[in-house]
Amino acid sequence: MKVVTWNVNSVRVRLPIVTSWLKQYQPDVVLLQELKCLPESFPAQEFEDLGYNLAIHGQKTYNGVAILAKSPIEDVICGLPTFSEDTQARYIEAVVGKVRVASVYVPNGQEIDSPAYAYKLEFLRKFHIHLNQLLNYDEACVLGGDYNIAPTDEDVYDPRVWTNRVLCSEQERKAFQALSHLGYQDAIRLYHQGVGPFTWWDYRAGSFAANKGLRIDHLLLSPTAADFLQDCQVDATPRAAERASDHAPVWCTLNV
Repeated sequence: MKVVTWNVNSVRVRLPIVTSWLKQYQPDVVLLQELKCLPESFPAQEFEDLGYNLAIHGQKTYNGVAILAKSPIEDVICGLPTFSEDTQARYIEAVVGKVRVASVYVPNGQEIDSPAYAYKLEFLRKFHIHLNQLLNYDEACVLGGDYNIAPTDEDVYDPRVWTNRVLCSEQERKAFQALSHLGYQDAIRLYHQGVGPFTWWDYRAGSFAANKGLRIDHLLLSPTAADFLQDCQVDATPRAAERASDHAPVWCTLNV
């Protein structure tokens, strides 16, 4: 099973790039973030024509997450069950075959000490509670998404520039590390050591051309899923396209 996570930064704007990539690589499961549209405005036909079933949790203009799968999508959950008061479309979970998958779009946080940062930490706290509960199922779980956290200095092109800034702050990194303490593994780090690979490059100042990026998109695997892992990579090629998302797709393959 090939699973990809991708913050497409407006699915309708990036549709030709996304569908072209899916045609070429044929992933079994696609976890999308930042759809920026309601379910009724999602370009369903274009993805159904590629053989995908759809589960959409959308929101007008902002946020939005989706699961696309070649196999039937079952047991769909929209929104974090542990954060029912959250009105933003940032989480969707379902079962595809023998694997439970989720697409998550963690809040950006904007600036430390802002209300948006407090909301981000609260979202991460509720996310941690839910992931702990998922371990009770004793099943393969893949939680892909834009976590808006660079977990270590090796996930940043220049740590000095990002010291004490959102995406790299101590509290955010501790929240991410707490997920690994539950038993979830960062799939990219099982195959890549050292600086990078990056998954996000700012649109400004020629960041992509200079490879001034951050690794903020992740595939977290439950212990059972980690046992099935065969490979995990970042494909930066779509980021170079005209009118591309500022994020690259991250994919893994599982022997299930």
